[in-house]
Amino acid sequence: MARTTGSHSDITGPRVRAAALQLFARHGFAAVSMRQIAREVGVQAGALYNYTPDKQTLLFELMQDHMVELLEAVRDTPGPNPVSRLKAFVRFHIAFHHDRPDAVFIAYMELRNLSAENFREIETLRRRYETVLEEILVAGVEADQFEVVDTKIATLALIAMLTGVNTWFRSEGRLSLADVQDQYWDMVRKVVAAG
Repeated sequence: MARTTGSHSDITGPRVRAAALQLFARHGFAAVSMRQIAREVGVQAGALYNYTPDKQTLLFELMQDHMVELLEAVRDTPGPNPVSRLKAFVRFHIAFHHDRPDAVFIAYMELRNLSAENFREIETLRRRYETVLEEILVAGVEADQFEVVDTKIATLALIAMLTGVNTWFRSEGRLSLADVQDQYWDMVRKVVAAG
């Protein structure tokens, strides 16, 4: 099958993914058709299959890319002790997710639309990210810097709290992103009773 005039795989492929990301976030995975994605990109619907075998694969790859990028980026948040590592994690999580609202929305709201196999793979990546935070909490408890009864529950609660910033924070609002990071760090510090 001939490629659409002006279509280049290194250009059109990323455009397909960007259009799908935006449309899935705006309308929901189930409501978006391959035809809509093609229309947004400016190619015929059949041409999309040069870039993805189906809509499920497209959703999975968008989620997988987000999680892989997240896991690679979180490695750059070290610190000399659990308190500084936790502070770095809080600031990182808020900033990283703020810069990717569509990817974050899809990563949390469209899990139900993944096939069982794809769900397991994304869930494995999510667990790896949660483990980063849980290991910080465990280290803090062992060093008597944190008072946390159940590090797993604390991990899930903190991630939910930090991710929630995306639902209300707007850059043009009364607080800067740095202000929000500072206030959330203060709250997290109190939750884990860090000194």
